[in-house]
Amino acid sequence: MSDNNNVKAEVSLGAATADPGPLGLGGFALTTFVLSIANAKILEGHAFLGLAFFYGGLAQLLAGMQEFKKNNVFGATAFSTYGAFWMSLALMTLLVACGVPVKWGGPLTGIFLVAFTIFNTYMWIGSFRVNVAVCTVFTTLEITFILLDLAEFGIISSVPGGIMGIICALSAWYASAAGVLNTVFRKTVLPVGPLNK
Repeated sequence: MSDNNNVKAEVSLGAATADPGPLGLGGFALTTFVLSIANAKILEGHAFLGLAFFYGGLAQLLAGMQEFKKNNVFGATAFSTYGAFWMSLALMTLLVACGVPVKWGGPLTGIFLVAFTIFNTYMWIGSFRVNVAVCTVFTTLEITFILLDLAEFGIISSVPGGIMGIICALSAWYASAAGVLNTVFRKTVLPVGPLNK
């Protein structure tokens, strides 16, 4: 009889899945922040590479896979895609830094970013049905992408895109913190602002 109770307890515990959103948003925020510091010309270097492979990349991809389990199409698509985005960007940057003869930079990087801008545009529209915090992340990311697109095609410098990327990272950290703190304290510590659905 006690074995059956243990099985029932394990099943009920397994049915509850923690929200992977704060992890995905945290990985996105930190990696975006570090790269944006370089884009804004505050500091130079490729300090974002390790983050892009593991925190912004792998952790965010894993968060996306968990969102599939929660039947959250928006979260699954966003986190999985941006996890892959960071790993792709890190790999190309690493190959160039190691002297591998790959064509990268300028207009080629611009096309890469334009493609993700297209993806982000319909995710931005979808964010109108989530909450104000998430919508702010995607709005600032949309502006960041457009500015970085222009920079890669030589129209403007990367500084405006870097500054907007820092703002985007801060908004993603806020949304991540809200997900953690509101859950831990079981009340609204940081409001995310519901949107009309």
